[in-house]
Amino acid sequence: RYFGQNMDNMRAGMKRGFTVPKVSLAGRDVSLTTIIDAKGEANSFYKPFKSMPASIPAAKQAELRKLALQAIDKSVIPAHQTVLTFIKKEYEPKATAKIAAYDLPNGKAFYAAQSREYTTLDLTPEEIHQIGLDEVAKIKAEMLAVMKEVKFEGDLPAFLNFLRTDPQFYVTKPQDLLDRAAWTAKEFDAVSGKYFGRQPRMRFGIFPVAPELAPFYTGGRGGPGGYWVNTYNLPARPLYSLPALTLHESAPGHAFQMPLAMENKGLPEFRQNTYISAYGEGWALYSERLGVEMGMYHTPYEHFGMLSYQMWRAARLVVDTGIHAKGWTRDQAMAFMRDNTALSEHEITTETDRYIAWPGQALSYYLGEMAIWKA
Repeated sequence: RYFGQNMDNMRAGMKRGFTVPKVSLAGRDVSLTTIIDAKGEANSFYKPFKSMPASIPAAKQAELRKLALQAIDKSVIPAHQTVLTFIKKEYEPKATAKIAAYDLPNGKAFYAAQSREYTTLDLTPEEIHQIGLDEVAKIKAEMLAVMKEVKFEGDLPAFLNFLRTDPQFYVTKPQDLLDRAAWTAKEFDAVSGKYFGRQPRMRFGIFPVAPELAPFYTGGRGGPGGYWVNTYNLPARPLYSLPALTLHESAPGHAFQMPLAMENKGLPEFRQNTYISAYGEGWALYSERLGVEMGMYHTPYEHFGMLSYQMWRAARLVVDTGIHAKGWTRDQAMAFMRDNTALSEHEITTETDRYIAWPGQALSYYLGEMAIWKA
């Protein structure tokens, strides 16, 4: 039913000439084929049934496992196959070859609405673009100071390439990346009481991103109860930015702030569970900067990783408006990210395609953080 309703909505969009850009669909079928190709107990939908609570009687567990296997075979896999067929044969051939929101029907108004939703501000694309350029220049000065501190001989592009390619900044085993993330999270636990008078009761675990999502997923994702670290393509997951990522996605970022709101009995229920991107993402990005004061960055490279993440979000203001309102190409957007951040080529690609497919959302991070700093 869920898939059916979404396909109906997508068909309605196709009739209006309103689709996601074709380039953003490339490779996304992996998330479907991974489910389709995994039969029986190998399917990720079966995972919860492998380890059920001991309070469930053994006979009941056996019954539930049998029903789960039947549902996977009769419902889950066929439903995913239906969506895959729809995407490949019906939707993708008619998806727009253009990448700008401005090129969609009534696109200028659509992008303005997206920007207002995600930032809560009435700024024009030109104003946001200029804010981004100004902030990029400020952060670049901080980056150059770190380069000087580590006595790197060369310009900023050379330093960024050094960070992307030197083996000292990368692990070779997924568990090592998860362990490093857990270490940073526990370091925050040690100082959290000094900075936050109220702590959430809900704790969070640290998990790898599911394999069907990982190839095109972000570096991490956090929320109530969990922090998911992307262990796919480890040469694209630098250690120097892991502390900033962890503070953003776990605590005091998403896995800390969101439970606090949910547990706040002084708020009406809809506010406990409402997510406003400019606040949520602005707070998480603010948390990265707060890591300096909390002593979470132990080397100049980790401090640079935090600055690179700040630069990444400032660059989003330039790139998102560039793509959707100023006629930038995908290559232009990627080049700007490449020249100004220490993101890996894999992340630059997946991030650029994300901005193309999700107009306006990327604006919420840095503008939200700026509002918190001004408060």
